[in-house]
Amino acid sequence: MLREPVREIHFHAPGLRRYETSEYRPDETTRFVAISVTGTACALACDHCRMKVLQGMLPLPRRDGGLFDLCAELAARGARGVLVSGGCDRHGRVPLRPHLADLKRVRRELGLVVRVHTGLLDEETAAGLAEVGVDGAMIDVIGADETIREVYHLDATVADYESALALLERYHIPAVPHIVLGLHYGRMLGEHTALEMVARHRLSLLVLVVLTPLYGTPMADVSPPSPEEIGAFFRHARARLPTVPIVLGCARPLGPVKAVIDRLAVDAGLDGIAYPAEGIVEYARGRGLVPRFHDSCCGVTW
Repeated sequence: MLREPVREIHFHAPGLRRYETSEYRPDETTRFVAISVTGTACALACDHCRMKVLQGMLPLPRRDGGLFDLCAELAARGARGVLVSGGCDRHGRVPLRPHLADLKRVRRELGLVVRVHTGLLDEETAAGLAEVGVDGAMIDVIGADETIREVYHLDATVADYESALALLERYHIPAVPHIVLGLHYGRMLGEHTALEMVARHRLSLLVLVVLTPLYGTPMADVSPPSPEEIGAFFRHARARLPTVPIVLGCARPLGPVKAVIDRLAVDAGLDGIAYPAEGIVEYARGRGLVPRFHDSCCGVTW
């Protein structure tokens, strides 16, 4: 008699912020560390973020030794992986190129898992990341020119994001695109276009997140999309990419609506959730799913 395959759902708590529920308490909060190579600086100062996200990352010290020495210190304290991120320059690129030599050493000498945020990377950076052998390149994919101009303050187009995805594919870099639901001041504007864009390329996994109004930003008082809109997009993404792992990422509104969003992710058949709300692990079990827990970034399993 054939057994039905075990259906799993992966829960991630990468240590980027304090997190604990009655169902999930990460064993190690320092195994995966986010580093900003620009500190809290970003040339774009996007309306949804205004560098708030960078404030939660470990800044790269301005001293000799650079990124390799910092990663070596983290590895000595138990880190097994890093996210190398930072603010963008005025072209929408995270300045990774000056750190490529260090990243090669981090991979070869320390053996750390390395994820990077790229922004609109150029070909030289793509070639360098391929040589490093990064485990994933994370990029927000935007499907509306208006959002690129008005939210990101960037002189670019949707086609530039398609070109960045094509570069990752050409250099065989594992692509981890993110789509932010409600990025245009809470409106669902280019998300379906972004989904079609990523569907045209080879992906490692897709991460979906939801606009989170942050204090001190122009979107502090914006209302995110409704649960109905969010759930509909989750289901559409699952149907459009039936074989690609899809994860609900770190960013989404807090409070009671977080649990609502998380249940929608489970119901839609998404493969994982970062920082699950209270009760979601048991909710998933009640739907026949076997939970797996990881103190790492979405999609990273030790």
